[in-house]
Amino acid sequence: MNHAAPSGAGGGLRRDILTTLLPGFTGPAAPDWVLARLRDGLGGVCLFGSNVVARDQLAALCAELRGANPAAVVAIDEEGGDVTRLYYDRGAPWPGNAVLGRLDDPSLTEAVGREVGEALRALGVTMTFAPDADVNSNPENPVIGTRSFGADPALAARHTAAWVRGVQSTGVDASAKHFPGHGDTSADSHLALPVVDAPLEVLRERELVPFRAAIAAGVRSIMTSHIVLPHLDAEHPVTLSPNVLRRLLRGELGYAGVVVSDALDMHGASGVHGIPEAAVRALVAGCDLLCIGPDITEAQVDEIVAAVEAAVAAGRLDADRVAEAAGRVRALADGGSGTTDAATGGPTAADTASAVGVDDVLRAFDLVDGALAPLRGAGSVGTVVRVDTVPNIAVGIAPWGPFAAEASDAPSWLSAAETVALDAAHPLADPAALAGPVVVIGKDLHRFPFAVDAIAALRAARDDVVTVDLGWPSDDRAVADVSGFGASRLVGEAVIRLVGDALGADAAVTA
Repeated sequence: MNHAAPSGAGGGLRRDILTTLLPGFTGPAAPDWVLARLRDGLGGVCLFGSNVVARDQLAALCAELRGANPAAVVAIDEEGGDVTRLYYDRGAPWPGNAVLGRLDDPSLTEAVGREVGEALRALGVTMTFAPDADVNSNPENPVIGTRSFGADPALAARHTAAWVRGVQSTGVDASAKHFPGHGDTSADSHLALPVVDAPLEVLRERELVPFRAAIAAGVRSIMTSHIVLPHLDAEHPVTLSPNVLRRLLRGELGYAGVVVSDALDMHGASGVHGIPEAAVRALVAGCDLLCIGPDITEAQVDEIVAAVEAAVAAGRLDADRVAEAAGRVRALADGGSGTTDAATGGPTAADTASAVGVDDVLRAFDLVDGALAPLRGAGSVGTVVRVDTVPNIAVGIAPWGPFAAEASDAPSWLSAAETVALDAAHPLADPAALAGPVVVIGKDLHRFPFAVDAIAALRAARDDVVTVDLGWPSDDRAVADVSGFGASRLVGEAVIRLVGDALGADAAVTA
């Protein structure tokens, strides 16, 4: 259900401005200034990995935040895959979007969305910045990849709609992202300003298809992207573009719900103007709720409020536009999770997913011919080469793949093998000297020359090498014997099962 804005609701320009702001903070406890601003009308907070220590702590934190402002949005980036905040310390128990897309069972995707929503609602979270509705049409994409359901617009659309239905059935609001599509980019908008040089006709046939499906499914919010679409607006990134947000999203697509900006501390939004001015421009463009990163301070929030007040006084921004935005944000408290109290216990107690299991994940894997031949009957792996790359900011430093699953109490071939870390600064000194068989495990291996070179050196020196890529592999699978299309803990458990089965009966497995 989409909500029109109650014009002028809430009273007072300053309170309306505060209602449009969604800052974060660092650490497990809410700073006093955040609680004070919530009492003054702050729209809510966005939780990050550093805010989550334990379930009881998170539940208490959410209760404190909602106690200060019962209508506050408590948002989190929980995509149920590589990007996880609820399980930032141990990896998510769900497979992630790319695996779900490869399974292509919308009922399964809806069930996963429902489980994510139930887990969040049990702790008092009201909104998740998910699902990722991007069509990953560029395999070199450094920030989307396995966060996407796939490269086919129709597939991405049906799973985006299913995930929205699932999570919102629990009373937790979804936020489809990153409008109008971040899939055809080769730069990370956390660090740069990507450009998608596609005409509107292409966008309509590709990027916009999942967002239309999300809107039809009743998505309660849509998050913008900090990318430039030169065919629509060559000057402004989408978050700051009235042409894209007002004419395309509101006009052509007919969306009437909340428009959330991606984090304004990202380079793509504020690298030129600074955060206060970016906030003004985002409101002018049509954003309703302005997400701000975790490093924001009380003084910076005050600077944002002052900048918006000055823009209204100067006639650059209409006070009615601010009131409209604030009204949409307040409307989230009606009909969504704002009408429910946090549940207790629930699915989070088991720390497992039930909709999708290891067998399901294995069906989504892609293996080249003879991929596991070097492991057949070997009984054990001699060396695991863990390819370490700098994680993109969206994923962060959450444990990934089998290295997250390894934390299980059950022994596996992984814990018995020697693990060698490989990164750009630490190449393999002597590939032939490693104990075999050798299993190389990384993400997006083809995008990192040091990893490609190391795999080539290993293959030249020996014939007992298996490469496992848990990112989005290249189309030719040149450096990916096994492609897992995700690096959540559940996918890691599937890797342990797959390799263990190949090794034979003597190999202990966790799954």
